Amino acid sequence: MSTTSLPSYASPSFTRIPSYSAEPHDYEQRLAWSSLPRRPVGDFVKQSKGGNVSLRLFAQEDNVSLPVYGCGDAVEGAVTLTKNEGITAVEVKIDGTLRLIEVAEGGTTTHKLCLSKVTLWSKDTDAGPCPSSLRFSLDLPTTFSDGKDTYPLPPTHDVHLSGVPGFDAIVEYGVSATVVKGKASTLLRLGNSTVSTPFIYYPRSRPAIPLPEPMRQSLDTFKFVETPEWQRWEATMNARMSTAKDIHCQLYLPASRVFSITQPVPFHIMFSSSASSLAAYLPYGPTANVLSPSKHFTRIRILRQSTVDVRNAMILGTKTDIWRVDIIGEAEFRHSGDGPDWLAFVGEVRVDEKVKVGGFKAGGLAVKDFIELSMVPPDPPKAPFREMRLVIPIRLVTDPWSMDGLAFTVADTEVSDPPTPTRQQ
Repeated sequence: MSTTSLPSYASPSFTRIPSYSAEPHDYEQRLAWSSLPRRPVGDFVKQSKGGNVSLRLFAQEDNVSLPVYGCGDAVEGAVTLTKNEGITAVEVKIDGTLRLIEVAEGGTTTHKLCLSKVTLWSKDTDAGPCPSSLRFSLDLPTTFSDGKDTYPLPPTHDVHLSGVPGFDAIVEYGVSATVVKGKASTLLRLGNSTVSTPFIYYPRSRPAIPLPEPMRQSLDTFKFVETPEWQRWEATMNARMSTAKDIHCQLYLPASRVFSITQPVPFHIMFSSSASSLAAYLPYGPTANVLSPSKHFTRIRILRQSTVDVRNAMILGTKTDIWRVDIIGEAEFRHSGDGPDWLAFVGEVRVDEKVKVGGFKAGGLAVKDFIELSMVPPDPPKAPFREMRLVIPIRLVTDPWSMDGLAFTVADTEVSDPPTPTRQQ
């Protein structure tokens, strides 16, 4: 191969490298911006009863009732001592527990979610007296195993179902500091001082994509113009009289089905049938009417199903799960148009502000969320239409979508189709 035709290259000149600035010049523009997460600068302090030992946890918001940590965070702090006479060791421990208790049957399952322990100072290995302040840093794990499967570390959570059968499900975490006095091998460790506090584990997540723009209606057909960002779900409201026509329902939700608990979930819905059937349906519709000015019989709600499986058993081929279903969001409807054979609404479903965590699964505890479209008439035998119910699985996360992507994102492929929940009466 001949090299006579290859071009020559000049050595690079570093004097031609352009200068850079933190802010764009007049002839430049910022294409993306990723801000750093703000780290709290406050301390959470818990003292022992005698005041001789203090547990100080760093990087906390001011005036919090309990310290808060996120996914993979480090629990950082210091143990401070007012007296160091007779101390043989100082230890810090982090533990987490998932407890499932079945009422009446007496079954109980306990899983250790995390257990980290470190000796900050020991008379046997460290020379000199015990320091008055000892710093520590322990990383929280991101997963745990129940011996069969591995799950993401679940958030702090508790749920209760009264009655028989019933259950209690509790996920809790805590950090403690122990000052050992005398012989470390003493069984009861009399005279030891321990200070401890629960903490809230609050892993954050957000959707991988933003909420779509609202749908528009065709000027020709008046139907919603479908796009890949919206998914259609269909149901039928069956007429009781053979002479009447059924009503066809089309509910549109964002296709990802991953929503933040802090943002309302948008929807579009259209009812199609004959003019007479739609007129008969109006008193049972989603907005105020003469039949019931304050109560609506067509509703869209967000349901949360909490399932506990303590025994992991089957009876006659059926799982022995116990569950409860809570209504955690109610829709507001707005009339968006109508015609001789159609009726359309738009609206939003807001999640109850008391809900702080999204869905998760951990051992025998599963928390799942659904959107339910229903029409339940007040007097079914006299109503012109039969009861209708459509249940759609969704995934709730803690934060809204953001361009900076500072929180863990949840892809829409993680939404599964679990069994339809049944509300407890």
